[in-house]
Amino acid sequence: MPAISLQLDNEELAATYDRSSTLQFNHGKILIGSLDLKPGERVLDVGAGTGRLGEYVANLVGPEGEVVGIDPLPLRVDIASRREGNFRAQVGRAEDLSAFADGSFDVVYLNSVFHWVADKPKALSEIRRVLRRGGRLGVNSADASRPHQSAAILRELLLEEGLGDHNSGTNLAVDADGVRRLLDAAGFVQVEVRNHLFVDFHDNVDELLAWSRSSSFGNFLTNLGPEGKAQIRDRLAARLEPLRTPNGIRLERYLVFATAAKPG
Repeated sequence: MPAISLQLDNEELAATYDRSSTLQFNHGKILIGSLDLKPGERVLDVGAGTGRLGEYVANLVGPEGEVVGIDPLPLRVDIASRREGNFRAQVGRAEDLSAFADGSFDVVYLNSVFHWVADKPKALSEIRRVLRRGGRLGVNSADASRPHQSAAILRELLLEEGLGDHNSGTNLAVDADGVRRLLDAAGFVQVEVRNHLFVDFHDNVDELLAWSRSSSFGNFLTNLGPEGKAQIRDRLAARLEPLRTPNGIRLERYLVFATAAKPG
């Protein structure tokens, strides 16, 4: 698979993500619900994207608290910076939290981000450092043991077309056992890991493709030319049509959720 690039994002992709990231926002609220946030707490949102979830969390910690969002994509940080309340965003990466002091956050979370992080041990080491004693971590990841239903279908189509080396998603996902091993190795305690199934409904194939492109900041089918993309789009549309219900095309997504704490 091609390497993941942070250079493919553009204004259209960032704006599309801001409009279409309801799926990530909704399962982000589930992740946040497991962290028992309290008014006045200081929270770090790693991979904040356009800041939708960060703004939501800022309302939970209230005016005495603070949420700092970091993201490696400047165009998305620009959108996030327009959010209201005690939420602020800046460019940054999970593997380098040197902008923040030791023990400076009560909670750190990564929503729809962990499967993009290249050096997961380094990122978890940095997160442990910036958490206070007893501070909590929440993370979710695409499940490496079970790709999203749309990704599995697309992968089949690419193989049928002899295009198996083209990126149809992300190649840095981990499964539940992998997440647990990473958290244990990083020195976290009270580790809880669980699998989640989500059922989504899409109006049409173009909506699904726009979501996939914007969610991957341009890494989706990145090496496929216009003709190839059009061909795959038409074949995918035909393959998805039998999955249509009165609510739209029904597709399943599989995520791993985990919570943990820094030792007190």
